[in-house]
Amino acid sequence: MSSTLKGSIMVVVAGIAWGISGVSGQYLMSHGIPINLLTSLRLFISGLVLTALILLTQRQRFFQALKSKHLWLGVILFSFFGLLLNQYAYLSAIHYTNAGTATVLQYMTPVLIVVAFCLKDRSLPTIGDSLAIFLAVLGTYIIATHGQVTNLAITPKGLFWGILSAFTYALYILIPAKLIKEWGSLIVIGLGMMISGIFFPIAVKAWQYPFSLTWGNGLALFGIVGVGTIFAYTVFLKGTTIIGAVKGSLLASVEPVASVIFGILIMHEHFYLIDLVGMTLIMLAVFLISYKDLIAEKRATIKKV
Repeated sequence: MSSTLKGSIMVVVAGIAWGISGVSGQYLMSHGIPINLLTSLRLFISGLVLTALILLTQRQRFFQALKSKHLWLGVILFSFFGLLLNQYAYLSAIHYTNAGTATVLQYMTPVLIVVAFCLKDRSLPTIGDSLAIFLAVLGTYIIATHGQVTNLAITPKGLFWGILSAFTYALYILIPAKLIKEWGSLIVIGLGMMISGIFFPIAVKAWQYPFSLTWGNGLALFGIVGVGTIFAYTVFLKGTTIIGAVKGSLLASVEPVASVIFGILIMHEHFYLIDLVGMTLIMLAVFLISYKDLIAEKRATIKKV
């Protein structure tokens, strides 16, 4: 097996694992686990495991990072405005809609990033970017209304949290970008999860919420934390080091498809044809932006050669 094929398979597996994570969260909330408790467990356990992984693999660099005031400021901002807000918004979107719809709405993030950079640079989007923005807006409109302007096909809360999860996911990507280049993604994300994983449970008094540890709940908790966070993150990180971040992001777009399929198989969700049309339009928008970046990356490589 070539290294490129191996890396591609790893990224696709990570995307499927993220799909499992969303459905696992939906299962837990449908079985009485509050969002505050679920967010607390996901952040704290994931932060604990990732921090342990850092100590095992990058101990010296980790202690160097702890001495950097610049790193601490950036990680704290990332922890609260990227990780915590995104996790909470995404789980809330799942609670008020379902895993498939929430994941697709969150995947509007690349389009939002394009718009943000256009505003920052005071430049107009390219034809391809304009088409992607149009497709994303049209897809969201179709999912939200089923084509009927006066009626919402999903609850207003579901639409609000879904769009907020896309905005916060953009912050999740943009805030730590420079820090990750300097210190590596494992240290930045591990520290970020540990900070929010300690702060948020204390803030919401997570221990006051009941948690019934049945076989189903235990398996779903392993799905959202073990499979969908720790495993998916490490496998995606390894895969993208082989094939590159742009191609990795493109292949990871299998996540919404996986969420929809697992939602149908496990949660017995019902999706209408028009829902799938809206989801397809949003994924086409993501593909357009990712494909454009992939072509640009290849051209840059050719010029270097």
